[in-house]
Amino acid sequence: MVELPSFDWPRFLPGWVWLVGAGPGDPGLLTLHALNALRQADVVVYDALVEPAILDWAPGAERVHAGKRGGKPSPLQRDISLRLVELAREGRRVLRLKGGDPFVFGRGGEEGQTLVAHGVPIRVVPGISAGIGGLAYAGIPVTHRDVNQSVTFVTGHDQTGQAPSSLDWQAIARASEVIVVYMGLKHAARIAAELMAAGREGSEPVAIVTDATTPRQRVLETVLARLPEDAARVEPPAILCIGRNVLLRQVLDWREGGRDADPLGTRARPDSA
Repeated sequence: MVELPSFDWPRFLPGWVWLVGAGPGDPGLLTLHALNALRQADVVVYDALVEPAILDWAPGAERVHAGKRGGKPSPLQRDISLRLVELAREGRRVLRLKGGDPFVFGRGGEEGQTLVAHGVPIRVVPGISAGIGGLAYAGIPVTHRDVNQSVTFVTGHDQTGQAPSSLDWQAIARASEVIVVYMGLKHAARIAAELMAAGREGSEPVAIVTDATTPRQRVLETVLARLPEDAARVEPPAILCIGRNVLLRQVLDWREGGRDADPLGTRARPDSA
């Protein structure tokens, strides 16, 4: 068992629910606050993308699977939220463990609202989101001053499972040099079509990162015009990154070794500001 350093760690009180981010996969990316929560919890309600090794850090807790995966039988979100209320009212210390960060496309906000509406006290423990940490493990920085001054995070589907109709793809395509799409494989064809119709080049680099930060991680590099056919042969979970920052993987792919010291065609700057 990992020993926590000396610190005034928060006490996990009975009847509370902690909404905790488990990070993108690698157990080493878990925060110390998350580890502290795991060691005190009576019950862990966990998502499908949480690595099993992380659950081993809560040896005394009951485990309740509440994973939601697209296209597969999944519990209803309302039922998950009400189950958290029920467990808390039993006087248990309830850890709701969510992949990535609970407030980044993780429905943590919805669950928190339900808990507060039912008078259940909550604590939020942020986690590293796959759209940042997962890309870093692929050697892709989400920001780089030779590439982008903005990055946009979007979801590939809405509550109905369809591509989000509320997104203004024209505005996103014009305003953001780099676009990171969560859960976008199913609707990759529409996403690519919308972006190219809005003026993005078909030759724009794209990376598809699956099982990010785990030993199963794979990265497929392609371009926007080929995204639909390449995405069709990849299994989720996956993050899509669209933008020239994908080229930096040629030098920053620290897990496999870089291939090109200057993929952007610019000299490295002497300063670090």
